[in-house]
Amino acid sequence: MFTLAKEPKVGTAEASVGQWAYELCQTLFPICRSLTGAGVRESLEILRGHIPDLQVRSVPSGTQCFDWTVPPEWNIRDAYILDPTGKKIVDFKKSNLHVLGYSLPVDQEMELEELQQHLYSLPEQPDVIPYVTSYYTPRWGFCLSDNQRKSLPDGRYRVVIDSQLESGVLNYGELILPGKTDKEVFLSTYICHPSMANNELSGPAVTTCLARWLKSQTERNLTYRIVFVPETIGSIVYLSRHLQAMQQNIVAGFVVTCVGDNRAYSYLPSRAGNSLADQVATHVLRRSQPDFRSYSFLDRGSDERQYCSPGVDLPVCSIMRTKYAEYPEYHTSADDLQLISPAGLQGAFDVYQKALRCLENNQRLKITVCGEPQLGKRGLYPNTSTKETKGLVADMMNLLTYCDGRRTLLEISDLINADMWKLIPIVERMKAEGLLVTTDPTLPAN
Repeated sequence: MFTLAKEPKVGTAEASVGQWAYELCQTLFPICRSLTGAGVRESLEILRGHIPDLQVRSVPSGTQCFDWTVPPEWNIRDAYILDPTGKKIVDFKKSNLHVLGYSLPVDQEMELEELQQHLYSLPEQPDVIPYVTSYYTPRWGFCLSDNQRKSLPDGRYRVVIDSQLESGVLNYGELILPGKTDKEVFLSTYICHPSMANNELSGPAVTTCLARWLKSQTERNLTYRIVFVPETIGSIVYLSRHLQAMQQNIVAGFVVTCVGDNRAYSYLPSRAGNSLADQVATHVLRRSQPDFRSYSFLDRGSDERQYCSPGVDLPVCSIMRTKYAEYPEYHTSADDLQLISPAGLQGAFDVYQKALRCLENNQRLKITVCGEPQLGKRGLYPNTSTKETKGLVADMMNLLTYCDGRRTLLEISDLINADMWKLIPIVERMKAEGLLVTTDPTLPAN
């Protein structure tokens, strides 16, 4: 079983979660992943080494899933181009981005003019290798920098792609962490891109850390459904198998992607725009990352498309660092381990941890006394008066003012302009003193 050099207790002060996540990205980075195949299975096995309860599922090629069909399994062993002198000039083993994803096998010789029809580059970014796929239309091709493409001399080239497309399976990972109630929080991340750090690996790495932290919480009110799926087809496959239960139980969900850089925070809403997930995401970001950029659902591009589609209608949004397609390195070889950082991964983990803590503690609360309570006799009033303690007392009194049994803690936090995650320990102390009771321990309906 794979292990990192060190196994910190994720979510504690004993180690940097960001550094741990970065090391996991380093391990996963060389693996060639696609919608299906050995690379996906290898990646899931590595993740299972850190999440032993992760279940790896297999769905046969040809399985009908709503309007889609599971494609053939694709595996690749090698690929290269030999120039007219016999020199290897494009080598899959040096970068797995060099091959068009899902390329058919080929072993041919051809003139440069014919080869050009199978080459892909980015003239506007001449030094990077683009990431290009052809999942559902049979073809083959190579990706290279535009500078290299322009330097190719006339002559006869040999092209080899040692790949295989055949009936197999699509794999995904699933983890269910039961809570006291059947109400679920859903976390989805994808595992289908080859060597790209922010667009791909930051999501599984941060999600793995969140799963380990949630697993360590022995008193979970909510159930957590966590999946590692190939993008688009993987989420459709998963929905086709679990839609009824998900619609019945999920109260909030997030697509975890592009969470590794250190440039910005972003929010992409659910299709409804006002779900509990949206409310928690905007509360946390407004109060902890006020410079975050907010997008429209019209800017969608990841698996929120599937989870929010008509007939599915799940309350799923995304909290990201720099959003996909909004940074120049996106879908190129420049989205490498230099683009992400332990600090970037740590920041994303911290934001998601706050969001999950808010969901976990979003109770309806009611004060047990009539009129304004005396905090001092319960040991809740500070012995000294400072600027900090005055703010604490104000938060306590404002909180109690709205604890009428009708509003949730999240709603109250927004009303009194306070960080919900900072109110949680105050609520716990007041409940311990018998000053507050929970009137409805479950979250409000979607």
